[in-house]
Amino acid sequence: METAYFLFFLHLFLKGYCEANHQTNKSDLQKHYKAVEGQNFMMPHCNCSKTVEMKSTSSSAEGGGNEEQFLDCEKLFIAEAKHSGNYSCFTNGNKLFFRLQVEKMRCLWRNESIKILVVVAGGQISCPGFGCSNNTNVTWYKNKKKVSDQYRPSREVREVLYLETVYEKDAGVFFCDTQIIEGGVTWTLRTGVEVIVIPPPSRKPPRIPVNNEPKEVEIGQPYTLLCKALFPFELNFSPKMEWYMNNDGNMTLLDSKESLKKYMQEYEVIQVATINEVTPQHLTYTYTCIASNTFGNVSATIKLKRKIKVQWPSLVGYPVTSFLLVGGLGIIVHVKWLEIQLIYRSYFQNGKHDEDEKEFDVFLSYVWSPASEEVVEGEIISSRSPPNDEKGSLCITNLLNEEVKATKKPLEVLLPQVLEDQWGYRLCLLERDVIPGGAYTNDVVLAIKKSQMLICVLSDDYFTNSNAVFELESGVQALLQNSVLKLLLLWTTKASPSLIQPDPPLPTLVQRALRVLPSLDWRSGEPSHINFWRSLRKTMPNNKVKLVSVR
Repeated sequence: METAYFLFFLHLFLKGYCEANHQTNKSDLQKHYKAVEGQNFMMPHCNCSKTVEMKSTSSSAEGGGNEEQFLDCEKLFIAEAKHSGNYSCFTNGNKLFFRLQVEKMRCLWRNESIKILVVVAGGQISCPGFGCSNNTNVTWYKNKKKVSDQYRPSREVREVLYLETVYEKDAGVFFCDTQIIEGGVTWTLRTGVEVIVIPPPSRKPPRIPVNNEPKEVEIGQPYTLLCKALFPFELNFSPKMEWYMNNDGNMTLLDSKESLKKYMQEYEVIQVATINEVTPQHLTYTYTCIASNTFGNVSATIKLKRKIKVQWPSLVGYPVTSFLLVGGLGIIVHVKWLEIQLIYRSYFQNGKHDEDEKEFDVFLSYVWSPASEEVVEGEIISSRSPPNDEKGSLCITNLLNEEVKATKKPLEVLLPQVLEDQWGYRLCLLERDVIPGGAYTNDVVLAIKKSQMLICVLSDDYFTNSNAVFELESGVQALLQNSVLKLLLLWTTKASPSLIQPDPPLPTLVQRALRVLPSLDWRSGEPSHINFWRSLRKTMPNNKVKLVSVR
């Protein structure tokens, strides 16, 4: 029983001691601050590496309960009556309690809340709350640090802070703390002074950095006249800028607008006037920009000139044009490579000779038409007869006489007679010179390979005959492989190569070759074909194959 009483009284003693100690510690860490309503305020003790919110508990005006408010101890804010209350925050590992009282202070020096200082020169700042203090102790703060702890030339004498040199970075709010004792409680009255740093006064007129060269404009288009002036700093700054149009001494004020940019040492003012539509008359005027301040004025004059339109700037257009030209040629060569090869081999390479001995001068490819079958009915195409002209010369008189007799003969009938009997060329005719029974495709390819030239007589029946089309296609392939072969198309139909669409369709190789291969036109209704024969004679091989006599 005695032990129980002992433990009970020990518990009461320890509880009372701890509560008393807690109250003492809380009292030691609690601060009391007064702020002036409507002025800048910021707590000095919450030196946090990051933003820390300060918690406040104040009485609600309506229900009488408690509400929580949060203030950012890193930011400057305008003190209001609603900010009054008890706050707490953590600083340096300790929890700080303080009381903030926001009220109106009639004892302030109102004219000291804003101070203008000149850069480079010295200056002084007076504490607005010094008249409310019970003692002469004043502590100055800038950026939450004591001014006395900052590395800068300054000194504090009573309520005045002397800055021996003013810097641009001094712009901002300086706080001064003074002590007030009310009811045995020491309050710290914190008041702020907003410092404005200005450059040294200047007594210079403005300046206009302008290029007096004529400005290029386009007739019929709007144009903007722009004038930029730099004004030295003035406390009561009131710039004046205007644009004038000068027409033979008559100055006309133009409607304009201005924009302003403020820097530390000067102001930049831009005056803009717009010409809605430029006419040739505007090119005869001059345009003057005038800028003025208290200490003088300055002007700049410009003229307008017609802009010369350049379609392709030399530094950009020529390389781009060259690139597009080369690219376009590359695409054309890629797409038309087959046609380019056929043209080159047909017109520029057929003067060469290969080492293989040829057996025929001409491989003649044609298709018998109903008209040609009627003409040759009862006739037998004779074997080669000795040529009338040993040297291969063409007698125009004899040819005309022969044409009169053979005017109604189709070209496929007349051509072998002229080439063999009169001109002395050795022809390869499939129905006569190729031994039956062999592979047709191999015989055609081999016969074309043994001939110096391939002549195709193109008619409507020719394109519907698969064997004839194969002979033409084989000749085109041989021309692409061997530049010695000459290939000539003799057109007896009036149809354009691009409009020929037989059934079945022609091979793509043949369709493309028909557009570029050398050709002659034969019209059966014409009274004379002397030009045709002359052109044909010029395209024939110069060297005839040697005939081998069989004994």
